[in-house]
Amino acid sequence: MFRRLLVGNVSKSITSAAAVVGLMSLVSRALGLLRDRVLAGEFGADALLDTYYAAFRLPDLLFNLLVVGALSAGFIPIFTEMFNRDGGQHAAAWRLVNNVLHTVALASVAAGLAIFAFVTPVTRLLTPGFSAEEVRQTADLTRVMLLSPLLLGISAVLGGVLQSLKQFFVFSLSPILYNVGIIAGALFLVPQFGIRGLAWGVVLGAGLHLAIQLPALISAGFRYGWVLDLRDRQLRQILRLMGPRTASLAIAQLNLVAVTVFASSLSAGSLTVFTFANNLQSFPLGVFGISFAVAAFPTLSELVGNRERFIATLSQTIRQILFLMLPATALLVALRAQLVRGLLGSGRFDWHDTVQTTDALVMFCLSLFAQALIPLLMRAYFAQRDSVTPLLTSLGGFLLNITLAIVLPGLSLPGQSRTLGVAGLALAFSLANILQLAVLLVMLRARLGGMDGRTVLASVGKMTLATFVMVTAVQLVKYAIAPLSGTQTFLGVAAQATVATFVGAVTYGGMMLLMRSPEAMAFAETFRRRRRTLVNVTETVTEPGA
Repeated sequence: MFRRLLVGNVSKSITSAAAVVGLMSLVSRALGLLRDRVLAGEFGADALLDTYYAAFRLPDLLFNLLVVGALSAGFIPIFTEMFNRDGGQHAAAWRLVNNVLHTVALASVAAGLAIFAFVTPVTRLLTPGFSAEEVRQTADLTRVMLLSPLLLGISAVLGGVLQSLKQFFVFSLSPILYNVGIIAGALFLVPQFGIRGLAWGVVLGAGLHLAIQLPALISAGFRYGWVLDLRDRQLRQILRLMGPRTASLAIAQLNLVAVTVFASSLSAGSLTVFTFANNLQSFPLGVFGISFAVAAFPTLSELVGNRERFIATLSQTIRQILFLMLPATALLVALRAQLVRGLLGSGRFDWHDTVQTTDALVMFCLSLFAQALIPLLMRAYFAQRDSVTPLLTSLGGFLLNITLAIVLPGLSLPGQSRTLGVAGLALAFSLANILQLAVLLVMLRARLGGMDGRTVLASVGKMTLATFVMVTAVQLVKYAIAPLSGTQTFLGVAAQATVATFVGAVTYGGMMLLMRSPEAMAFAETFRRRRRTLVNVTETVTEPGA
């Protein structure tokens, strides 16, 4: 059964694919929260953990610039087109994969060696508020982590192939194993190597991220061969499309670099608080928003010549994302204290750290709907072979974020004496994302001649009403349970959050079904279909002689 799921599970629809990606992302994000709890309990929100998160910046920058831009803007649409027109032989498509693999590996090694040589002065520029010892520690961790972009780069190419073939199950397993590697580093390597054990855990996770995808790729027909042809027409086309997308990703990474610079100048632990809050808000974002964007991209690439179906598919995916993101955002805000305290509140992570993290989390939540839709809209442009428009909108969002990040942390909320601090950085991030979404929507609507806006607005109205009823139920349940479960222990806080979340989800789902929401009906049908498929697979595997 597992082998069949691992090498032959092809998703037939966007919703089905998103369900697979979302479920695996749920597991991955849960492991990510477990990872954060382990780190919070071991180190607290202090300067030592700040160096670990700061050390991610250069390896992440390298990976995003060299790999993600090529895959999201160029590789998947071009590979999909070549694979579908190759008459069943697919030799040219597999040759392209080998060529891209070697190009990515070569570029990763060259760039990694350059960063390795100059890591200390660059780290000093990125963390002006760090002490000399903290800069040395960050540079040391960065050198170890520079192995991860090479492994993740190769893995990302394999994942791009699996996405193009609509085999999302294995692709979605890889982030789970990445987090397993980091957790293993925190639990088993840190006692032996100190903070360097976390860095080696990242490398271990990257290796597992790569290894899990190899069997599915080989089963799909891929065979390794030495190809490195920088003059190849398809490779050059990928590189042309990659340019603006890489610049967009560079801007996103510069946003994180700017946060590192600003946070290093605030109180100790601010970068860790920002990272914890960002990871919490990324939980529903990854499970619901990114999963649909990833699942929709191959289909949008196929439909780019059919305007009506393209718009219909885009509209449906937007509504499905909002159907999940609106209640998820409301739950995150309503249960923020329970979630932060329950997930992170152990060891050296005290109440002051909890308050700072919940404040930042609320600011992030203001733009969760925008952050969930931006990846989808960008892929709508990429499917049309346009990577320039997303670049320009990313640049505008970046400039706004930087401007607001300078001003907002020093401001105070009405009636409060303390400044926003790190929460101001989160608010700046949110406002910039909302602006970027608005611009992307307006320009895409003008290009397509419409985006089924009335249908989207009608669905959002139902979602908003159901979300309001859900939040009311959650608040009532939360306060009713508190005297019974208590709020001073992990089990008490977890019970309060779990019961309130369950009641909220049932209330929201029931309201949407009562209003006969097309999105609710589509999800119900998808889960019924997936259940029947799983039952059929199980029955086939357990037949005598199977």
